[in-house]
Amino acid sequence: MRLDDEQESSNVEDRCGFHVSKGVAGGGIGSIALVLIALFFGIDPSAILQENPQSNVQEPPSASQSGARDEGREFVARVLGSSERVWGEIFQQAGRKYVEPKLVLFSGRVQSACGFAQAAAGPFYCGQDQKVYIDLAFYRELRDRFKAPGDFAQAYVIAHEVGHHVQNLLGIMGKVQARQQRASERDANALSVRLELQADCLAGIWASLANRERKILEQGDLEEGLNAAAMIGDDTLQKRSQGYVVPEGFTHGSAQQRVRWFRTGIQTGDLKQCDTFSASGML
Repeated sequence: MRLDDEQESSNVEDRCGFHVSKGVAGGGIGSIALVLIALFFGIDPSAILQENPQSNVQEPPSASQSGARDEGREFVARVLGSSERVWGEIFQQAGRKYVEPKLVLFSGRVQSACGFAQAAAGPFYCGQDQKVYIDLAFYRELRDRFKAPGDFAQAYVIAHEVGHHVQNLLGIMGKVQARQQRASERDANALSVRLELQADCLAGIWASLANRERKILEQGDLEEGLNAAAMIGDDTLQKRSQGYVVPEGFTHGSAQQRVRWFRTGIQTGDLKQCDTFSASGML
């Protein structure tokens, strides 16, 4: 990716040096949301709520670790800055103001307005404080565990969470969550899939418009992003974790669905093409 022309966002909040004690646990993002986050990465949901005393003890970072973290922070800040520019223009054209989200960098565990979460939960968006949370160590997991290397794969993760912020600003997230509370588990999962696939499509819109205006994509970037979408498809994760697929348990969409909607956003750059809630069939 070429991000030299993108300004670093001033909305990055670095909490990597903060200590979160065991007493902070409680509340939480809500059982449904926590489970969705865990299932996103094929992790036992109970692991998010379990305390690990050893994780309270952190070794001071080495010079190389600090350098890598600084580089990672700059990358995240530039991707977020790019998303602010693109979504700011889209909202302005629609006669609305884009409220920029904050992005919180943390290490190990974090407290958000939605509750307490550990790094095992993966990146997430909290609508209550309008912040995206990410432990930069996740990118190592993305490369090694999920077999999705590359800087555009990393940018896709941020863009997907920013997509949830856009849904929140547009009122889509609130409406879906209200419907989920009245729905059966199966129907709530189906609504979650549509919400997540739309966030993938919105991530694609950012990539499309950012590339159109600033030529951020290099050879191989598109393949990296689509591969990442496939590697975190529900069917891919279920096969890896349990050896078989349970479509009724999908919460984010299959690999094919995630690739399809991310590609749709990239190819069209059109918000109207991201209506996953009206789509029928395989979505």
